[in-house]
Amino acid sequence: MSDAISIIKERTSANNFDPTHHMSQAEIEELVQLSINTPTSFNMQNWRLIAVSSQEKKAQLKALAFNQPKVGDAAVTFIVVGNAMGYKDLPHVIKPMLDAGAIDQAAYDGWIGMANGMYDNNTQLQRDEAIRSGALASMTLMYAAQAKGLVSGAMIGFDAQGVAKAFHLGEHEVPVMLIAVGKAAAGNWPRKARRALSEVLSTL
Repeated sequence: MSDAISIIKERTSANNFDPTHHMSQAEIEELVQLSINTPTSFNMQNWRLIAVSSQEKKAQLKALAFNQPKVGDAAVTFIVVGNAMGYKDLPHVIKPMLDAGAIDQAAYDGWIGMANGMYDNNTQLQRDEAIRSGALASMTLMYAAQAKGLVSGAMIGFDAQGVAKAFHLGEHEVPVMLIAVGKAAAGNWPRKARRALSEVLSTL
């Protein structure tokens, strides 16, 4: 397995995938299990992944992604789903910490209370958090794929309402992006140019 710095430096977005390559359920689950380590606000973990790997479902998703070939050619294309109401699940999500004695009842109640105070009646922040958490999980997934010798390509070019309907997303769920994962085929571009450090860093 490559070290983290090499993975960051080597990963680039792929458009061309080997259509003969398939991933087992265990391989898919391993990538998602690694992605679970993604940090989220209040540890709400308000995202999930739909792994689209069957030919039938890939064809359906490809049509909703403006027929981008990589959706059909990649071994699996993940639909990254953010949950705008994820903070409502916190009592369940963090209860294992209370049960294990890692936090006491006051900390548990305060944790939930702070989240409710921040997100209740703030639909913009709820949606922002769904997209933010889904984006963080997406990057973890793509680095995990790179570490396993796979390539990935993220997409925002798709019919969001169509994907939500076709793949039965909940009322408060947002399709954040699609991520194609698989083995590379010939023709992918080399790693794209990046901005200079001076353009992205201000030290105060």
